[in-house]
Amino acid sequence: MPVKMKELPISERPYEKLEMYGAHTLSNAELLAIIIKNGTKEESSVTLAQKILSLGKCKNCTQDNLTFLQELSIEEFMKIKGIGKVKAIQLKATCEFAKRIAKPIENIRIKIKTPQDIVNLLMDELKNEKREIVKVIILNSKNSILKIQTISQGGTNFVQVDTKDILMEAVKIGAPKIIMVHNHPSGETNPSKADIEFTQRLEKATEVFGIELLDHIIIGYNQYTSIKSYLLKELKGRKL
Repeated sequence: MPVKMKELPISERPYEKLEMYGAHTLSNAELLAIIIKNGTKEESSVTLAQKILSLGKCKNCTQDNLTFLQELSIEEFMKIKGIGKVKAIQLKATCEFAKRIAKPIENIRIKIKTPQDIVNLLMDELKNEKREIVKVIILNSKNSILKIQTISQGGTNFVQVDTKDILMEAVKIGAPKIIMVHNHPSGETNPSKADIEFTQRLEKATEVFGIELLDHIIIGYNQYTSIKSYLLKELKGRKL
C-alpha cells in the first residue's frame, strides 16, 4: 500500500522541505510534485512525478537532463494515470516558462568580443530546438548589442531566408554591424554547403548597405561553429 504524503515526516514532504531547507535541496521528482500538487488515491504526487521523469528514458535523456519535458505534449502528459488535462496544461505552461527564463535579456547592452559571447547568450535557448531558427544580432559601432531579432523558424532542414529579411532591421535603425546565428537540430555544427553559400551571399549584400557581417554562427548541442573561422581554416589549408 502506497505511503500517503501526510504520512511522511514533515521534513520529507516537498512543500515543507522547500520552505525549511530551500528549493536546491529537493530532488527533480520533489520539485515536479509541487507543480503537480495533488496525487491520486493510489499514488502520491511524488510517484506521479517519478513516472513523468521516467518518460525521459524513452528519449534517451540522462537523469539530470530535463529538457525532454519541454518536448512532451499535453496528450503525452495525460497518458500517465493521475495526470488530467488541467495538470497537463499546468506542466506544459511551466516548461514554457522555464524555457523563456533561459532566454537572454535583450535590453541589456552586452558587448560582443568573441563568438563565445554570442554562444553564451543563445546556447540554452537553441541547443534543444527541433526546428531551425535564424536570428540576427544587431550591433553598434562598439559591438554592443542593440537588438536580437528572430528572423525565421523552419523545419528540420535549413530555413529558407532572404538576405533582405536579415538586413531589414539593421538598415532601418542604421546599425553598422550584424552577426547571423542559426541552430542545427541534429546537434552537429559542421556547416553545410548551403550554410556557406548563404553566408557569402549575405556578406556581399551587407557590403552594399555599408554593414559589416562579423560572423555567422551555427549552434548545436553544447557546441558551435563560427563560419568565419571555418572559412579561414579552409583557406589556410589550401595554401599549405
